[in-house]
Amino acid sequence: MDGVKGPVCVTGGTGFIGSWLTMRLLDHGYSVRTTVRPASSEQKKDVSFLTSLPGASERLQIFNADLSDPQSFNAPIEGCTGVFHVATPIDFEDKEPEEIVTKIAVDWEVDEMDESFWSDVDFLKASKPAGHPGSYIISKTSTERASLEFAEKHGLDVVTLIPSFVVGPFICPKFPFSVRMMLAMVLGDKDQYSFLLNASLVHVDDLARAHIFLFECPTVKGRYICSSDIVTIEQMSQFLSARYPEFQIPTLDSLKEIRGYKIPSLSTKKLLDSGFKYKYGINEMFDGAIQCCKEKGYL
Repeated sequence: MDGVKGPVCVTGGTGFIGSWLTMRLLDHGYSVRTTVRPASSEQKKDVSFLTSLPGASERLQIFNADLSDPQSFNAPIEGCTGVFHVATPIDFEDKEPEEIVTKIAVDWEVDEMDESFWSDVDFLKASKPAGHPGSYIISKTSTERASLEFAEKHGLDVVTLIPSFVVGPFICPKFPFSVRMMLAMVLGDKDQYSFLLNASLVHVDDLARAHIFLFECPTVKGRYICSSDIVTIEQMSQFLSARYPEFQIPTLDSLKEIRGYKIPSLSTKKLLDSGFKYKYGINEMFDGAIQCCKEKGYL
């Protein structure tokens, strides 16, 4: 087929971001190889949501690969022009891990963080706040550091993209953790309200577009934050109440006593300066997420 790009490999193809990125790469004319965890002997994994994507029958190959067995990635990666590594070894409570920003810092006096900030792994190990997926953040932070250090040592071209909470529609079978967390007020999940005090957000399609943009841009290097909006818990309450009156959204008065981690806002200047432009705002994020949840029976 003339004009086919790639092949490229997307790890973690059944996840929230991996599946959406696979779809968008196919849309962009790429030949894609995606990896999925091997199914158990009792259960065959349903990947029809991937094989039914436009262009999949001609340009998508699905490989079984497990992060606990690095050699299993040799076949899907061999001969690829690029690899989008979005798989994670951690799947707490059999739920899609949240795509939370990996920028937790001990010093909360900063108002805005850029790519120079890193999660404090020692702090996370010591604090382990209730309900917070600290092990996931520790894993992502350690992996990113190791990847960049390995690339520097061996002369590899590695770019990392750091998203905030990823919100929007989803094609994967599981209910993505970041979507579920950002819809906490809609779902009545009070345990998650403490994470909404100052939430940075990005639409899943903007995140996928950013992956492809950085891959196709020859001058990019290092780390890039991908986050388009920031919403306080009060703003979210007002927004959801006005836009989705069919739901019982907590009132501002009922949220006054909520305490938690107020994470500083994120600077996405480096990504914007490279030429990338966001297409979506919070309206599209929540419209897409809520519509998807209704269609899949979560709401």
